[in-house]
Amino acid sequence: MRIVDIIAKKRDGLALSQEEIDYFIQGYARGDVPDYQAAALAMSIFLNGMDARETTDLTLAMAHTGDVLDLSDVVPVAVDKHSTGGVGDKTTLVAEPLVAACGLAVGKMSGRGLGFSGGTLDKMESIPGYRTNLNPEEFMDQLRTVGLVLTGQSADLAPADGKLYALRDVTGTVQSIPLIASSIMSKKIAAGAQAIVLDVKVGVGAFMENLEQARQLAELMVSIARLAGRKAVALLSDMNQPLGNAVGNALELKEAIETLHGAGPEDFREHCLVVAGHLLALGGKAADEAEGRRMALEALQAGRGWEMFRKLVIAQGGDVSYVDEPDTLPSARLVKRVAASHSGYLSGINARIIGETVVMLGGGRSKKDDPIQYGVGVIIHHNVGDQVQVGEPLFTVYAEDDKLLADAEQRFQEAHTWSDSPVEPLPLFYGVVR
Repeated sequence: MRIVDIIAKKRDGLALSQEEIDYFIQGYARGDVPDYQAAALAMSIFLNGMDARETTDLTLAMAHTGDVLDLSDVVPVAVDKHSTGGVGDKTTLVAEPLVAACGLAVGKMSGRGLGFSGGTLDKMESIPGYRTNLNPEEFMDQLRTVGLVLTGQSADLAPADGKLYALRDVTGTVQSIPLIASSIMSKKIAAGAQAIVLDVKVGVGAFMENLEQARQLAELMVSIARLAGRKAVALLSDMNQPLGNAVGNALELKEAIETLHGAGPEDFREHCLVVAGHLLALGGKAADEAEGRRMALEALQAGRGWEMFRKLVIAQGGDVSYVDEPDTLPSARLVKRVAASHSGYLSGINARIIGETVVMLGGGRSKKDDPIQYGVGVIIHHNVGDQVQVGEPLFTVYAEDDKLLADAEQRFQEAHTWSDSPVEPLPLFYGVVR
């Protein structure tokens, strides 16, 4: 078998066999296949696609280049949630403690923010001492004893995916649905969860800007899970405006804590309850999503979700006094509340502009090794469809630098668009793929 023949076969639009995919991935992981051949195959896949069987074979091949955790001896069922990335999306920090508080183990290996999309690990690292580098043994022990883990991806999980992703990033092949789906699912399968809820974002602040692309990605990932012997459901959720009010690491952590205390923005709270309901149903704790949502709401109202979040922080070495007193979390030097300059209805709050501006303030990364300023960001005080009067607070900027604050203020203003007539609110969800 020769790599050049595999490239030519996919170049000509033909389906690759499992053996051909395994041969390529194993060779690439070992370093036997050079980057230029891997780039040629990635471009062939980008141009000609893959069917569900090919994509599943690619997913499993990448997963098996490293450790694949078997959690069946640790807990009866472990669930996980994955978001395709968004602005203000701190859902994991609320939904997963609620699910764990209902007695269903949640084991999550998460990522950092890159580009305009915030990373869950960066939010948690706003808490001094919180460890995001648990090894597989620590991961499984905490899953067994606490029932909730939120850590970074081990270097030993799906290493071929890391190599291929870095190559795609510099060869114009990132936006390939089979390559996106296999990248996400290889890590999920390697991390051992038997049931996975996929939160696929749709809109200007998401990787998939239109519903058709998002549904295609969701259907492919659910098919991969089924063919790999896992259960999955995908929610198609809106990302045309930020989720909740806070965008920025410590600000989002504070909003999650408020929500776990029964407050927080209504849209974010409902989003978390819906996600938790699907996790509880998929993991067999609830008969259906509606019962799961009721269970999650009860755990929220009784404070059990908050107690589980505290247990998570303590278990991973975080100083719990910072979450008990959120005002002690990192805070920006400069804070400016900006009022609406005129009255009207909000017709848009561009999530991408908001996310990119928070990165500009220092709250995200342009490169993986960029430092993070945990206290910067923005609070958006309204949603699309709201009627706003002149002089009402529109947004509050948190910055460390006067010029950056002025630039951010202008960009946040531009992200808000107005209408003189009433505007329909945006939906939270567009559908479910089972």
